[in-house]
Amino acid sequence: MRIITGKYKGRHFEVPRTFKARPTTDFAKENLFNVLRAYLDFEDTRALDLFGGTGSISLELLSRGCPRVVTIEKDRRHYAFIQQCARTLSDDAWTPMCGDALRFIERAVEPFDLVFADPPYALPELGELPDRVMNSGLVGEHTLFVLEHGKNYDFSSRPDFLEHRAYGSVNFSFFRKK
Repeated sequence: MRIITGKYKGRHFEVPRTFKARPTTDFAKENLFNVLRAYLDFEDTRALDLFGGTGSISLELLSRGCPRVVTIEKDRRHYAFIQQCARTLSDDAWTPMCGDALRFIERAVEPFDLVFADPPYALPELGELPDRVMNSGLVGEHTLFVLEHGKNYDFSSRPDFLEHRAYGSVNFSFFRKK
């Protein structure tokens, strides 16, 4: 797994082959961040990475200058890997947390500028995530919510839906309160 651009550009982290999580492909990640750049100024963005997995998205957010990045990961081995990456970078802006993303959403009181969720595609609650996140304390007036999902989901009828992007088998849906 490599960091595409920013202050940590080119850094590599070896993801253990035994991991269940799949890092977002470089192709999809690069295109995602090109779209995000139109919505956000990373240097002013407080970001939340739900379902952190390998930490790939969090690393990219940090590299691009986000002053606060919180990563939530439930799997203890994945969380240990994310902590190892955090120790390697020693970047005070990054706060990895071991916990359940769905519970974190329910209990949230701190709004973020960007909420990114890349849940397991088989997560039974995946279709409910836009409702759960958009109605939570994570979302402020200008929060951008990005959900990575499989091709079987269509959120375009939601009033808070902004756009959908597909890069191979990776789909991103973007949401913001009207």
